[in-house]
Order: sequence, then structure tokens, then C-alpha cells
Amino acid sequence: MSTIRTNTLLAADGSTTTEPSIPALDQRMAKAWVNFNGTGTVAIRHSYNVSSITDQGVGRYDVNYATALSHTEYPAFYQAKAVNDNNGDASYVQAYGTTFANVKHYENGTNRDSPINSFIAFSN
Repeated sequence: MSTIRTNTLLAADGSTTTEPSIPALDQRMAKAWVNFNGTGTVAIRHSYNVSSITDQGVGRYDVNYATALSHTEYPAFYQAKAVNDNNGDASYVQAYGTTFANVKHYENGTNRDSPINSFIAFSN
């Protein structure tokens, strides 16, 4: 068995290529993920296939995909850091779309903006 290791793949003309696709792994890899600040001016810290975050009001955000997912029945996970305390807090994906997901965070029945938000989506 051989192993190939490289940091960058180049096309024959020397230009960079898109990320290589490994069909056996594609369905097991995240299609989008993001870590963002949800207080004040919403800002993405780190992301993959997320073009922007739209602030939809206190504790509600749209995660917008750079490349659309293939369907709306994909597994996704959203977690936000509790602002006041962990009693009665919940973070969840409220709506799924091919170009976005709407997420919500609340504590003790009240929507809350959170400084640390993480989201990940899988799709085939």
C-alpha cells in the first residue's frame, strides 16, 4: 500500500484546484460548519461553506450556506453558550433549508443572544 501526502494539489497548468472529493467519505463529512459571535454585530470566527450569518432578532440567526445542500432533511447540530445560567437553556435548529438553517437559543423561556455559537450540518 502507498501513501501520498501533500499540502496543495495543482492542476496541470499550475493553478490551484478545488478540494479533492473522496466519494467513500463524502457522506461522513460535514457539509457546513461555523463558529460565530452572536452578540452586538454578528461575526463569523471560523467557518466552512458558510457565507454569512443573518441576525433574525434576539437569540435567532440564519446560517447561510455558500453552496446549497442537496435536500432539507439533513442532520444538523447547534449549540450556544448560556449567557445567564444553564437552567432552562436550549439551543436548536428551528428550520432547515437547502441554502440556510435557522437556529434559536433561549434561557428560561427568554430568547438570548450568545457570544459563542457553533453549528454543523451533514448532507449527501
